[in-house]
Amino acid sequence: MPNPVKIDFVSDVACPWCAIGLAALERAMANVGDGLQVDLHFQPFELNPDMVPEGESIADHLGRKYGLTPEQLVQNGEALRQRGEALGFSFDLEKRDRIYNTFDAHRLLQWAGGLGAPQQHALKRALLQAYHGEGRDVSDRDVLAAVAGSAGLDDAEARRVLDTDAFAAQVREREHFYQQQGIRAVPSVIFNDRHLVQGGQPVEVFERALRQLAGIPASPAPHDVGAT
Repeated sequence: MPNPVKIDFVSDVACPWCAIGLAALERAMANVGDGLQVDLHFQPFELNPDMVPEGESIADHLGRKYGLTPEQLVQNGEALRQRGEALGFSFDLEKRDRIYNTFDAHRLLQWAGGLGAPQQHALKRALLQAYHGEGRDVSDRDVLAAVAGSAGLDDAEARRVLDTDAFAAQVREREHFYQQQGIRAVPSVIFNDRHLVQGGQPVEVFERALRQLAGIPASPAPHDVGAT
């Protein structure tokens, strides 16, 4: 019987490479097949914890933070679009023109995690699509509640969570924990609390890690049949 694999996916909703990384991990899980048993948890990381409530232009933010020129931003955006397209994730770079504070989104994900791993996974995917694919303001509580509803969760309960400081302490504790573990960039994908894979890696990297840890060998390639 395959070994179960625990995965902690440390990421931020505002991180485009986190969308790439999750899509690649999902593809890898599908490639390994039904014998794989995964315990997947999404952990919080804020790329911009001090982001102002109204957000900031992506071009201004990345230009100031990383020194990127407009030409480099266009090149990076095209690389993202192509990687996403290959994995079935659609970026809308014209709509996704601002960066927002994501703390409330992480609180909502913490709430969803208490409902179950499938619910948290569905919400994570919906939030990434809402921001990167639709350019929605993921700091707006009305938007967040609506996204939760679109992911099959109770939007009224989501709104009640958002209108309080529920799960704020848990999010800050988790963020502090991973910072203490040396996590400085996302996505950071931690397998079985020991093995770290960082960045928007290709599907093959995640599939190899999953197979090794689960003890599931790759299917043998079919033999070529020569002409007769």
